[in-house]
Amino acid sequence: MDDVNTYDQQRDRFLERLLRSARGTFETFTVYMGHRLGFYATLAGNGWTTIVELADKTGTHRRYVKEWLEQQTSVGILEVEDTHADEASRRFRLPAAHAEVLAAPESLNYLAPLSQIVVGAVRPVPQVLEAYRNGAGVPYGDYGADLREGQAAMNRAMFLKLMGSEWLPSIPDLHTRLRADPPARVADIGCGLGWSSIGIARAYPKINVDGYDLDHPSVEAARHNAEDSGVADRVRFHVRDASDPALKGHYDLVTAFECVHDLADPIGALRTMLNLAGETGSVLVMDERVADVFAPHGSEVEQLLYGFSVLHCLPAGMAEQPSVGTGTIMRADTLKRYAADAGFCDVEILPIENFFFRFYRLKPVCPVS
Repeated sequence: MDDVNTYDQQRDRFLERLLRSARGTFETFTVYMGHRLGFYATLAGNGWTTIVELADKTGTHRRYVKEWLEQQTSVGILEVEDTHADEASRRFRLPAAHAEVLAAPESLNYLAPLSQIVVGAVRPVPQVLEAYRNGAGVPYGDYGADLREGQAAMNRAMFLKLMGSEWLPSIPDLHTRLRADPPARVADIGCGLGWSSIGIARAYPKINVDGYDLDHPSVEAARHNAEDSGVADRVRFHVRDASDPALKGHYDLVTAFECVHDLADPIGALRTMLNLAGETGSVLVMDERVADVFAPHGSEVEQLLYGFSVLHCLPAGMAEQPSVGTGTIMRADTLKRYAADAGFCDVEILPIENFFFRFYRLKPVCPVS
């Protein structure tokens, strides 16, 4: 009887878990709708709002707006002023604390773009299923603009606010070089929409930055972002493969922010970074903060990252063959092995605190003891 009770309890807990997951999935997709349709931005700027007011201000259909507002209220994202009011006069509000998360792009707590990443990750699911069957991959471009733009928007405030106030100043010799003359040169590998490159340039007004990425739409967007940020005279973006040994130049700092795990040939890319830095330059890698070893019942961050890996990072990394197939979960020892194979003498894990990311300094030359 005890075995039967234990089985029933485990089954019921698992059923409840899957139901919670399904609710969370639908909630994420409705957050995406509120983000993309401008509902959150409008609510954040207008306080108590009726169905008609929100529909008219966003150019959307009133019946759909009613359904979305009620769903958002039912899950606790929005507040309703008077549930007994008639439909025409019933007013809804986005609480200020929720507005920071959903409608404040400059905040480090801005999380609405996460919904874009999730939507983008599931966009080519039929192709992902086929890749699992045949061992091929899914090209990055097939995930569409939502994933590309969502990831950039998620990291934007962090790159613009923390790059020059916390991260790089915590590395004294590098901080000094970036402020000194002659002006330092920086290469940003896998720059995406350019916010990491722009963040470095804004933090250090003397330097020049070259951002490299293989995705044409990302580079085009990065160029526009540099223009809008007023740094296009010092920040240039190029469509180039980071693992291409023909990529030449000498840089005082070479960076790779949240991209090494996506590369089909990370060793080749790190070897290029080593050549670009030479013996006197610095190499900095930021990647996911995951556990040192695989274990069941991983942290919530690792559980989230495994989801991205299954659907996006691994299939995208496998699209170009041959591929090492890293996936999102690149543990510290894996990066150290890649770095050693690329010719680096050591990897230092930097004491920079971040909930999602770990920072590594790859050393081209080790001091002689």
